[in-house]
Amino acid sequence: MVADLPQGGDGRVAGVPAEPGDDLLADESEALADDAGSEQRHMLVAAQQHAARLDKALVDLVPEFSRSYLQQLLAQGLVSINGKPVLKASARVKAGDQLVLEMRPTLQSQAFRPEPMAIDVVYEDAHLLVVNKPAGLVVHPAPGNWSGTLLNGLLARDEKASLVPRAGIVHRLDKDTSGLMVVARDRSTMDALVALIAERKVKRQYLAMAHGAWTGPKSRSVNAPIGRDPRNRLRMAVVDLALHAGKSARTDVLWLDGVDQGCWVQCTLHTGRTHQIRVHMASLRHPLVGDSLYGGVPLGSMQRQALHAYRLAFVHPVTGKALEFHAPVPEDMRQALSSWGLGYNAP
Repeated sequence: MVADLPQGGDGRVAGVPAEPGDDLLADESEALADDAGSEQRHMLVAAQQHAARLDKALVDLVPEFSRSYLQQLLAQGLVSINGKPVLKASARVKAGDQLVLEMRPTLQSQAFRPEPMAIDVVYEDAHLLVVNKPAGLVVHPAPGNWSGTLLNGLLARDEKASLVPRAGIVHRLDKDTSGLMVVARDRSTMDALVALIAERKVKRQYLAMAHGAWTGPKSRSVNAPIGRDPRNRLRMAVVDLALHAGKSARTDVLWLDGVDQGCWVQCTLHTGRTHQIRVHMASLRHPLVGDSLYGGVPLGSMQRQALHAYRLAFVHPVTGKALEFHAPVPEDMRQALSSWGLGYNAP
């Protein structure tokens, strides 16, 4: 794993080969694809497996699959002993028993398939793309979202994308965060972009709406480590590294405008921890509008966390040209700002 790779603000890193704190790919114990084709495997229980648990015998006979996956097949009645389906993993086998295993693909195994979709490409050359991801689009297949992701769309858009790990995705945004992402089109460019991100040479800035009137200096630097919330494993939190696992994290926050109800801020990442901006803003007692996980509430059409990756800048890893891109503020965020009587100005 490439440690400390920054990524899409409140999302997670797609490093090489995995992201900090979360594997990009779950194992094959994820749900089975009921409508997919299947394969039957016929096996004979050997003397050394006599009296073994059925699930243990299956692991010995088909070692290429995990025990959890094989237990799922058992639970669905897809394993038989001497012609009779058996549902219990604890059932004992005898030497000479005939086992039949019906193997079905998992949803994960079918996840990396091309799926045509509209992708807002703001820049493209032979080496990379810059895309403007809409809110609601998942970047990478994962449990609960094995299809319809940006990765699936990239595979459909360019047949060469299948030759690059994760279709060239080098950083991610959360499903409900909108904005700019860079995607590699070949392996050497991907490796170079990962290195730039690791060296903090990819500049990423976000616009956010947060609850609460801003007080104090217009600019603040939040330097607070982030780890899994010990009280709620579904959340991240600012943690004391002496007591809990976590990693250093820094976000610079610049006040742009505000009213009594809330504020409009620019956030600049220096690290890329999971949910970093969302956690740091909540730690300032300014949770993002719409971010129910960290204390925010919706505002009009702003039903998601009000976070938008509006600026991306880096030096092209192949041509050496300085590149800078801006993505306009999405309509739902504009409407929410208007309800506060604010414009959507950015530096």
